[in-house]
Amino acid sequence: MTRNRTAAGLVLGAATVTMGLIAGVYYIFACCVMPALARSDDRTYVQVMNDVNDVIQNPLFLLAFLGAPLLTAVSAWQLRDQPCRSWIWTALAAYALGFLTTIAFNIPLNDDLSRATDPATAREHFEDAWVTWNAVRAGVSVVALACLARGSVLYGASARRAAHPSPSGA
Repeated sequence: MTRNRTAAGLVLGAATVTMGLIAGVYYIFACCVMPALARSDDRTYVQVMNDVNDVIQNPLFLLAFLGAPLLTAVSAWQLRDQPCRSWIWTALAAYALGFLTTIAFNIPLNDDLSRATDPATAREHFEDAWVTWNAVRAGVSVVALACLARGSVLYGASARRAAHPSPSGA
């Protein structure tokens, strides 16, 4: 295997891992964090969400949040002439939707929540909308992860064929 193929495979692997981390964050919010918070009183709900929104802004999360689209884009460029390219481009498009959802909906809702003075009103404005948009970004992130996984399988198969070509005429 050539150095370029190895590097491309490593980037595709890193894209897949970071996408999995992001999809996992959104998934765990959808199936655990938000349903648990739904059981809380308004003041606790708002305080915990504000705390989460504060602590999630850390280098480890940002590494995955920004790394997933960056690594996927680099992988799409590196593998532009490979059979797996359409899967990687589809992953990039799907994650772009999730990224834009976060920027356009979830973050502004988080910002509104942090400025709110009445917990009941704040929660009423925030909860259903945030849960809905989180479900959207979770779904498209899982689609992106599945596409990267499929692209990885196809890339691995093409790398094996390149390393061990079958004899002609067989």
